[in-house]
Amino acid sequence: MAEKRQIRKSAHRTGNRSVRMRNTLKILSAAEKVFAEKGFDGATTQQIADIAKLPKSNVHYYFKTKRDIYLALMQSIMAPWLESFQAISVDDDPGDALAGYVKRKVMLSRERPLASRIFANEMIRGAPVLSDFLRNELRKWVEEKTQIVKQWSEKGKMDDVSAAHLFIIIWAATQTYADFEVQIKSVLGRQNLETDDYDAAAELITRMVLRGCGIHGDHKVNQT
Repeated sequence: MAEKRQIRKSAHRTGNRSVRMRNTLKILSAAEKVFAEKGFDGATTQQIADIAKLPKSNVHYYFKTKRDIYLALMQSIMAPWLESFQAISVDDDPGDALAGYVKRKVMLSRERPLASRIFANEMIRGAPVLSDFLRNELRKWVEEKTQIVKQWSEKGKMDDVSAAHLFIIIWAATQTYADFEVQIKSVLGRQNLETDDYDAAAELITRMVLRGCGIHGDHKVNQT
């Protein structure tokens, strides 16, 4: 009997975790839409609850305040941006590593354009919520990757360039396909951007980045 009760308790906990995860994802997905359209100041918890199709009380059960929702959403935005270049090492080929990074960043702009726009709006507002993250976690990430870029340069694999500015240029070039999508569609004469448009962007950005870093040879943009 004791064993059966333990099994039931375990199943109940697993079910609760599943519900919690599902509702959390629904809230963050809804928040992404609301914050992208309304901005932080214009967004309300009620709007998020309505899109998530959950009672407002349920939203507050998982997130006490609107700011808590915003912070969790920002974490979900930044994590794949940083992880997409996390596993590199000095032993990697810099051309392949940078080409892969550009490709993944362009694809993230395609897959989550609203997320990129929320981040851009946060930066335009002076990063009132993310200022600590930018000064600490992001700066540390750049410093760690800078050491690898320096070692690539010392080994003669690429020119000596400012790694910080290299990353800034990649971020700007790739995220513009989300932040300024309407402008790009107008220039290209598109109703919607197609896979070929993103592939062409990734290929050209990669070529410009690699040549600017003095990296020669054929470095294919890997599909992720």
